[in-house]
Amino acid sequence: MKTAAGGCVIGMAAGGRVAVSWLGILLLGLAACTSPGPAPVSDRSPARSAARPEAPRPVTPQIASSTNGLHAVQRGDTLYAIAFANGLDHREIAIWNQLESADRIRVGQVLRLTQPPGTVEIKPLDDEPAPSARPLEGPPVLSEPQAVLLAYSEANWAQVSGTPVTAVAPVVIRPAPVAAMPPVPAAAANVAVDSWLWPADGTLAGRFGAAGGKGIDIVGQRNAPVIAVAPGKVVYSGSGLRGYGQLLIVKHPGEFLSAYAHNETILVKEGDMVTAGQKIALMGDSDADRVKLHFEIRRYGKPLDPLTYLPERS
Repeated sequence: MKTAAGGCVIGMAAGGRVAVSWLGILLLGLAACTSPGPAPVSDRSPARSAARPEAPRPVTPQIASSTNGLHAVQRGDTLYAIAFANGLDHREIAIWNQLESADRIRVGQVLRLTQPPGTVEIKPLDDEPAPSARPLEGPPVLSEPQAVLLAYSEANWAQVSGTPVTAVAPVVIRPAPVAAMPPVPAAAANVAVDSWLWPADGTLAGRFGAAGGKGIDIVGQRNAPVIAVAPGKVVYSGSGLRGYGQLLIVKHPGEFLSAYAHNETILVKEGDMVTAGQKIALMGDSDADRVKLHFEIRRYGKPLDPLTYLPERS
């Protein structure tokens, strides 16, 4: 049997008599004293949770240039973004669709992007051609007047009737004093153009009309600061325009827009007022093949060459 201490003894019958044969007892004792093998060790540590798959990122509806002259408004769209994607002025779309405000468009609303008959096209004054004189097709016709109509006065009556009149002192009529008019401010367009800054530091890699397309490309370092080129209001902030990645659009005086594309992080939101030189984003490669800033300037919806407006770099 096993002892309390874990040892083994061979049981004997009282009076020294062997209860069973000594060989059987010996075999039984050896079997009882045989030490069992080590017990299997179970892993009681908490089971590792399987790696959870990342939740899919929300898909932002993409605004592309319309092929049928219509646009169905989706969540996140703004009139400025729709106009930007189609090379139009936001005010034109508002007039064509009889919108009370550029900020009041509804999800599901279908906007027309073509000019209805009878509406007036919005154009900047400096885009209108200067009027030119045209010579007359034939010689001018000259005719002598048959009669002269004179206003009634004592002098004219005396001249016509031959009756002398008594000289009368002339009456001097002085105009009433006119209040001074306030000075007219300079054109807003000049204010914006004269004060613009470069939007980022880096290497100019794409020019207007070439590799830069509708703007210029500035290659730089990831998370390098992107600044506002002039004071204005943020009218779009998001990733809803196809091919632009994380995009910012700022409206400036003079109906100018500046656009900053492919950002890593956007630091301002729609409706914010920004100052010239304010950091508004960090450079990145969203929807681009490398880290760069794609920068555009537009007026009345039309892309312009930014290098004709930005100051020269040393």
